[in-house]
Amino acid sequence: MAKSHFIRAVWALALLLTPPLLWAHGISAEDRQRMLDGGYLQYVGLGASHMLTGYDHLLFLFGVVFFLTTFKDIAKFVTVFTVGHCITLIFATFYGITWNYFLVDAVIALSVIYKGFDNLGGFQRVFEMEKSPNQLAAVFGFGLLHGFGLSTRLQQVPLGDDSAAILWRILSFNLGVELGQIAALTVMVAVLAYWRHTHSFRRISRVANLALIVAGGLLFLMQLHGYLHDSDPNGFRFPAEEHRHLHEDMDVEKSVDPSRNTL
Repeated sequence: MAKSHFIRAVWALALLLTPPLLWAHGISAEDRQRMLDGGYLQYVGLGASHMLTGYDHLLFLFGVVFFLTTFKDIAKFVTVFTVGHCITLIFATFYGITWNYFLVDAVIALSVIYKGFDNLGGFQRVFEMEKSPNQLAAVFGFGLLHGFGLSTRLQQVPLGDDSAAILWRILSFNLGVELGQIAALTVMVAVLAYWRHTHSFRRISRVANLALIVAGGLLFLMQLHGYLHDSDPNGFRFPAEEHRHLHEDMDVEKSVDPSRNTL
């Protein structure tokens, strides 16, 4: 029974996540133009929508709150994660510290795998440890990482040349991220609170965290695939569009040289 539930969960996640992951966290040309034409509220809206469509961030948060049952614990862990991602989002963006966003998101995907593994008692079962590594420290560290991922995307939109204006745009985007996070967490916590009172929770909770690991693995592979097909890491195109353009270029090369093998 558990195996069949796991297989169904994996297929559901694959069907649900595969198309959006090809362009998750992308900044479209329309978003970029809207930033140029609008004010700070545009950055708030962009931050909120970015968080609500950020599958890696949402999956990690889902793993963090999965077994938390009190408001105090939820507030503690979410606050630590929020402080972490605010630090790197604000400072990395303001000082122009960046890296290839596909590689950053690939590492972020590992945080999703880590949380699912931890929720399943992986450190105790696999490594025979008495308890998991400090969970608050881990969530804070991953918060720093997630904030850096947000920063790499924010740096793709125009922020201007004036330092004060740049800072306000970063803070506006960060505010939007927090609003989106609150909205997503409200739904997650409500669903989990209801689910815990059903007979299926104990049985399905293991399957859900296994599916979390699988989702993190899919994210990791897709981001590496995007990196290998990324000819312009500083461009403003969606990864899906970049992927299509590169394959078109490869098809042209193959037509010129039929012996050329492509992936």
